[in-house]
Amino acid sequence: MKVVSLAPLLPEIPICTVAEMGLRELERLRLILRGGSVIDWRRMHFQSREEVDHFLRLCQLDLSRADDEAWARLVLADAVEYLRKTFDYRVADAVASPPEIHDLFLYASGAKGLPKYRRIACIVLKVMHVIQHIEGRDLLFRLAVSEAGLADLVTDKVLAVAQEIQARGLPVVEFAHSIKTRDSLVTKLIAKKETVAAQVYDRTRFRIITKNRADILPILYFLTQRLFPFHLLVPGQTENSLISFKSVLQDYPHFEEFAAQLHLDRDYEDREDRGSNQFSGSTYRALNFIVDMPLRMDAYLTTPEEDQRSRKSRIVFTLVEFQIMDQETARLNEEGENAHKLYKRRQKRRVLRRLARGLVVPKRKG
Repeated sequence: MKVVSLAPLLPEIPICTVAEMGLRELERLRLILRGGSVIDWRRMHFQSREEVDHFLRLCQLDLSRADDEAWARLVLADAVEYLRKTFDYRVADAVASPPEIHDLFLYASGAKGLPKYRRIACIVLKVMHVIQHIEGRDLLFRLAVSEAGLADLVTDKVLAVAQEIQARGLPVVEFAHSIKTRDSLVTKLIAKKETVAAQVYDRTRFRIITKNRADILPILYFLTQRLFPFHLLVPGQTENSLISFKSVLQDYPHFEEFAAQLHLDRDYEDREDRGSNQFSGSTYRALNFIVDMPLRMDAYLTTPEEDQRSRKSRIVFTLVEFQIMDQETARLNEEGENAHKLYKRRQKRRVLRRLARGLVVPKRKG
């Protein structure tokens, strides 16, 4: 089959420095640092139609195309029907049938429409977010595409952004990728308490090393503008021993003016029970997070004009892990107990203990 890409084109945007960041950027970065969910948010932070359009393109939707517009309207209608039927929720007509899908995001941000629309639009968008994921999973099960095929697609997508980072001269000294072998998957699954293949989130993994610690936040935000939309971070799967949210507020005092407007209070992370990788050394430092990367599957479907399906989703999601740190931290992570070979040794010992448990015959006394 001839591969046809209908992935939306993204316009060129300037690099956003930390000094230029405001509440919008702070909330998105916090989401990554703590592994949160947009379902907990009270409002969005879009200010213009162009900004919303850029976001939708990151989600792989180009609403200037009739088929993408029709799909977005269908998901909106499903969300409205769900709220009305399940909760008898009164969704204002302006939100249920906006002039443009973009308006929903502006309503939810308080940048357009009546004040009462913000809350309604936020709720509708949250339901749409869930429905789009359900549709993406359903489509993936129906397509004849292998894990290896998905890995190739997502690798091409990520490495294209890596090339853009290099072309722009951004302070990234390493942008490498790896795909777990079958042996590595078996070892990891046995080492985990939950031996379910679907729970291995890092089959496809990218390692990013910045020049300095101060470069991490701008690079993180750049990725949310060029590679994946911030809301597709997988909640609860972030391991962050590198940059705490409070340290961000302390290191960049201009963020203090937004503290009172945050979705969650500044001490929220202190009250969370954050797990860590049991096989890592005690001084190992890194930021690991998982993204449900959106991919258009046009190459595996008929053209939009010939598509006879009743529900014409063309987007699937595949899990990708990102690990980011600065080069000094990367160097320290390879010293002493943090060395990767020792990590693997600890993991294999755990696997052998689990496999042998209950199978060793105790020696007779006397």
